[in-house]
Amino acid sequence: MTAAPGERPLLALRGVELGYGRAPVLAGVDWEVRAGEFWFLLGPNGSGKTTLLRAILGLLPPRRGTLARDPARAGRAQIGFVPQRCDMNPALPTTVREVVTLGLVGVPHARAERPARIARALALVGLDGFAERSFWALSGGERQRALVARALVRRPSLLILDEPTESLDVTSEAAFLDSLAALHRDERVSVLFVTHRLWIAERFASHVALAWRGALVAGPRDATLAHAHAAAAFGSALRARAGAAAEQRA
Repeated sequence: MTAAPGERPLLALRGVELGYGRAPVLAGVDWEVRAGEFWFLLGPNGSGKTTLLRAILGLLPPRRGTLARDPARAGRAQIGFVPQRCDMNPALPTTVREVVTLGLVGVPHARAERPARIARALALVGLDGFAERSFWALSGGERQRALVARALVRRPSLLILDEPTESLDVTSEAAFLDSLAALHRDERVSVLFVTHRLWIAERFASHVALAWRGALVAGPRDATLAHAHAAAAFGSALRARAGAAAEQRA
């Protein structure tokens, strides 16, 4: 899915500067996220990914520039957020249904809609029949999928995930990424995936935003990964990929 010509972007940043103290973390940020795109926000630790994410979520106002969200499609009720780690107390008995229901906080809806919303969200992430199970009895990959369901129960136009695979083993990570790609393809949800893992973006991204040394480079995947900033941030990894590709073509 691609955005219709002339369609308003979900997010539009113009000349944005972000920071906490006197020195900016990121400056001169120009970036648009449009419907149907699968974005990866890349960068080494400390490059400003979290700062930018906080601004997008409305938790950090820009010091300069403008950050606009389409009010009809990217207001707070239309954004689903999946954190890196579970933000609940494991000492509290909690069912998967209760976890997913938390995603409806702040979303106008009729109470009678809840069962159908919850069932659909769980079905989308492959957790049909899990509603009454203990959240804490799930595997790591299943918990992450339940957190995605918590975001999807909002019926978002934009799904934002903050390094969601960091605590997963290889098998769970692969299954999670495949289910996310299917969700993007089949449900036409725009995705913003925050990570420092280059290979995930190379495989799944349609677009990449790269935070590096106080700046952001953003655009289609291949063009962004060919930029000098990408070479500086991920030089050895990119050279290894290029060498492997050349050997396959030989």
